[in-house]
Amino acid sequence: MPLVEVTLAAGRDAATIRTLIDRVHHAVVDAVGAPPANIRVIVREVPPEHWAAGNETLAERYAARDRTGSGDE
Repeated sequence: MPLVEVTLAAGRDAATIRTLIDRVHHAVVDAVGAPPANIRVIVREVPPEHWAAGNETLAERYAARDRTGSGDE
């Protein structure tokens, strides 16, 4: 029984998450031939304040981007 876990910064709408689940599900079917009913997909959303890279949280990065207008993510 394949189990796929995806961790994302919180903030996407339900339709986007649903699309992600659908595409991951179909990718597993295509890649390993697992029966569709046996595939599990878990999407975990982490608050941007709880996710950091290079000692900068995503919330801090987003705030800096909003101040400068930079699209760097």
